[in-house]
Amino acid sequence: MSGDSTRWTVHGSRRIYASPWVNLDLDEVEIPGGRRFDHHVIRFEGPSVGAVIVEDDRVLLTRRHRFTIGRPGWEIPAGWCDEGETPEEAVRREVLEETGYAISSAEHLVTQYSLAGISTHQFQFFVCGGVVQQGEADKSETSQLGWFTWPEVRALLTDGEIPDGCSAAALTFFLSTRR
Repeated sequence: MSGDSTRWTVHGSRRIYASPWVNLDLDEVEIPGGRRFDHHVIRFEGPSVGAVIVEDDRVLLTRRHRFTIGRPGWEIPAGWCDEGETPEEAVRREVLEETGYAISSAEHLVTQYSLAGISTHQFQFFVCGGVVQQGEADKSETSQLGWFTWPEVRALLTDGEIPDGCSAAALTFFLSTRR
């Protein structure tokens, strides 16, 4: 947006850490008013995808333990886009890996940046349907699968049983725009 009085100016960037998954940079920024300082930025090479799988007015969620927060929770299937893969191809692959189900439809729901103040990480969410079981869920990614009604999803969100912010955002967006 031209003339935005809240626009920050980046004067330089220095890579502090690099990996195939994530990079950490220290950017020298100037905020409106002229103050300059170093700001950490987490940069990702590509987007991630997530699937709100809807079938017969229920949604399929995966349960897994996240060591980073020290607890399990329910989540939508999600993951990285591999190099050369479109987001739609990635969401189909992730759903199959994490649930054992193939999907016949994937419609873009919303794109969001969950930590826009410090990260370039983009999530593209899809509404998916037409599930057909083709195998088993990858046990390293999913400990349990569950089909939930929308009132049950609301209760899981309210009770903190969906601690993953991206899953909560996708499900809440679906509930607020599609239901």
